[in-house]
Amino acid sequence: MRNLTKKRLKESMYAYSLLGPNLLLFLCFSFFPVIWMLKYMFFRYGGAGTSETFIGLENIMRVFRDGIYWKAVLNTFIYAVGKIIITIPISFSLAYILNKKIKGSGVFQSLVFLPTIMSSAVMGLVFYLLFNVYNGEINRMLMAAGIVDSPINWLGADHALKTLVIVSVWGAIGNYMVYFLAGLQQIPQEVLESAEVDGATGFRRLWNITIPMMGPILKIILMLAIANAFNDMNMILVLTEGGPYNASMVMTLYAYKFFFPVSAASSVMPQFGYGAALSFVSALIAGAVTILFLRFSKKMSDIY
Repeated sequence: MRNLTKKRLKESMYAYSLLGPNLLLFLCFSFFPVIWMLKYMFFRYGGAGTSETFIGLENIMRVFRDGIYWKAVLNTFIYAVGKIIITIPISFSLAYILNKKIKGSGVFQSLVFLPTIMSSAVMGLVFYLLFNVYNGEINRMLMAAGIVDSPINWLGADHALKTLVIVSVWGAIGNYMVYFLAGLQQIPQEVLESAEVDGATGFRRLWNITIPMMGPILKIILMLAIANAFNDMNMILVLTEGGPYNASMVMTLYAYKFFFPVSAASSVMPQFGYGAALSFVSALIAGAVTILFLRFSKKMSDIY
């Protein structure tokens, strides 16, 4: 009995020694920042060297009176929906084609996946140069082809959010294409061959066999797509900084600006307490969307 206890203790110590580094990183970079945020959302605090003043729920109440923030919330939903409804069908279509083992599919897959490993900051800078209103390559090609008569201000108030969706789709297609390709390769070939023998070919086999069997991986991909869309910030920060006139401002970027003003000309001074309150409310909104999606996907799973 004593030897068994020592053996179990030794196994437990070994397991905890493996978990220890990850647990320490989790406490330092995930758990502690959340506790820090929950504390300072009740304070007026401007960072190191400033005093902490307890103000209760004033920061939270300010969030609900902040028109710019709620415009950013609306922009976030428009951006997320636009990105998802364009990216997912294109990614699945490319994966479906590449799964046919056509010649050169490996090279094409690598080229499509390449934007995924690029820095979002670098990607934003490149597209800033492409979409520049005066000497951008996009306007030059459109005008040379006679499609437009004058340069389009792609990063202006009327088009900034649409431009961000286009750029984000370009950067995300390769990532989800790989997920879809992995899911397609898990479908037993016997099932598809049996369906073909029974006369289900082409679109019918895709709609009635392939897509339903992709249900579990599709749920994961949609969950990742929602989470990524609600957390996109770096590319938007580089490309538009949320402007002009907050036309492309999103929740995470708006909260970020109260922690780290993005330029010397910014009218927003560091306000850690209010930034923490904005982050808390944004987390609640993102959490609510996640819960609604999980409940909807569960109901769909129960039906089908």
